[in-house]
This record gives sequence, C-alpha cells and structure tokens, in this order.
Amino acid sequence: TYVERDVRQILRVRDLSTFTRFIRLCAARSGQLLNISSLAADAGISQTAARQWLSVLEASYVLFLLQPHHSNYGKRLIKSPKLFFHDTGLAAWLLGIDDVEQMNIHSSRPALFETLIVAEAVKSRLNRGKPHGCYFWRDHAGLEVDLVMETGRGLLPVEIKSGQTIASDWFKGLHRWQKMAANTRQAQLVYGGDRSFVRSGVKCQSWRETDFDGQRTKP
Repeated sequence: TYVERDVRQILRVRDLSTFTRFIRLCAARSGQLLNISSLAADAGISQTAARQWLSVLEASYVLFLLQPHHSNYGKRLIKSPKLFFHDTGLAAWLLGIDDVEQMNIHSSRPALFETLIVAEAVKSRLNRGKPHGCYFWRDHAGLEVDLVMETGRGLLPVEIKSGQTIASDWFKGLHRWQKMAANTRQAQLVYGGDRSFVRSGVKCQSWRETDFDGQRTKP
C-alpha cells in the first residue's frame, strides 16, 4: 500500500502501471550495479524521471545505494553504486516469489541473499546510532568484495554467497583486497550453510550466525 499509493502520490505518478514496472525492475536489479540509462529505457521513462523516482524511494527507505569504497586500491575501480532494497521480502514479492520452494530455484536468489545480508548489516549499524559506514569494492577485472565496513578496529571485508557448500573461488576477491588494503581486519565470508569455521585465513560464517564488529545481525 505504501509503495503503490503513498510513494506514487509523492511522485505525482498518474500511470500506476509504469511506476509498478519501474519498481519491479528495481527489485530485479537489487544487489547489482546501478545503470540509470538501462533502468530508464526498460521502464519506458526518461533518465531524469528515473533519478527522481529513485531519490524518493531512497528517501522513503524503500531502497538504498551502496557506494564503492573510495580509497585508491588499484588504478581502475568501478565507480557506480549498487542498488539494494531495505526489505528483502518486498523485493521478493515484487519479483513474484511466493514461497521458499520458489525462492530456492529463482534466478534472483543469489542477489536477494546478498540484499538480505547487506541490508541487515546497514540496519544493525543505524539502529545502534552508528554511521552507515558500508561500501563495496570492485575492480575492472571483476574481482569484488561485496561489503566493506568501517569499524573501530579497521576495515572489515565481507564476501556474501548464497550457496551452502564453500567453493575455493569465493575467496579470490577477499585475498586480492587483503594484499592491497591497509588497516584491514580478518576477512569474513557469509554463506548459505549452517556451519561456521575458518578457511584460508577467512572467517566463514553461517548466515544464521552473522556477526559484524561484535554485533550479531538477525536476518
């Protein structure tokens, strides 16, 4: 109701179908780099309108933009932000996902899993009165750290994977980050399994036991 009525009234959107298509396209892009021109073209609106709608959706806490980490770790870094929904359930509903069985086989499952972990990390910090302090890192070679958090003990790099079995290539971005970044803490990997342990120098955590900076999130 809030999305379809209140936000639409704030934006003065007359064509509900266009706005609905736009926000569903946003849901399909949750966890991905924001490409305004592509989003606007797919929604059938101007880039100016797309920016205005995104701004209101961000101000009303429907979605947020995760900025790339600004330190110069490498000469060629991705500068576009990533789009995330605050409420993963809302994003799933907009994508037409009705139950767990459908979620398990849906193509957006990895992105929604990342959305869940990132959103809970952001909300956990904000609820404790701390600055947002959350970023991501990606270079032009495709190596990425899904979440980089500023903490009192240094930068905390976190990789997020929805799979239940650890794969060796999941550590590539974290290891690359550790070689380049100063003032960094032990890397963490949050995954869809049930066990927590240390592997290859990385603290692997079950999504059910995610603990950032001494504070456990409860997704």
